[in-house]
Amino acid sequence: MTGTEAIRHALQSTHHVLTMLLGDLSDADLTVRPVPGANHLAWQLGHLVLAEGHLLAGHLPGAKYPELPAGFAERHGKDAAGQDPPAGFLGKDAYLRMLGDARKVTTEAVARLSDADLDRPIDSPMKSMAPTLGALLQLAANHTMMHAGQATTVRRKLGKPVLF
Repeated sequence: MTGTEAIRHALQSTHHVLTMLLGDLSDADLTVRPVPGANHLAWQLGHLVLAEGHLLAGHLPGAKYPELPAGFAERHGKDAAGQDPPAGFLGKDAYLRMLGDARKVTTEAVARLSDADLDRPIDSPMKSMAPTLGALLQLAANHTMMHAGQATTVRRKLGKPVLF
């Protein structure tokens, strides 16, 4: 397996885990906070959609991320995370479609990279955490898995079955 293949696998598998954890949740379940002040899943999903393009767009040649609806960035920005009651959020299917579309752009762009491209230094505010393109792509995969882990907490609060 090459480096680009490993990164594509990480991006695809973390997306799959998140999708699996959301499978039996309703739209209303997405606005349940596991504890007071914690981000609900609707905000987190929108945050993941935003982050995918924001983190990677300028670093992946030919990657054109889908345009987001008007007001989407504001609704899912840091300042909107704690708004109660949650209002104006999308349904699960819309978030999964948007996240899937963004992840497809990323994985297709990674497929066009060489392993040498992964060593390319990045110039972004994230460079202290991810100094190379390969590290930034791995960060994107890890970011998805971190939020998938947060989804397990909501699942427990809702009494949903443990999936793994």
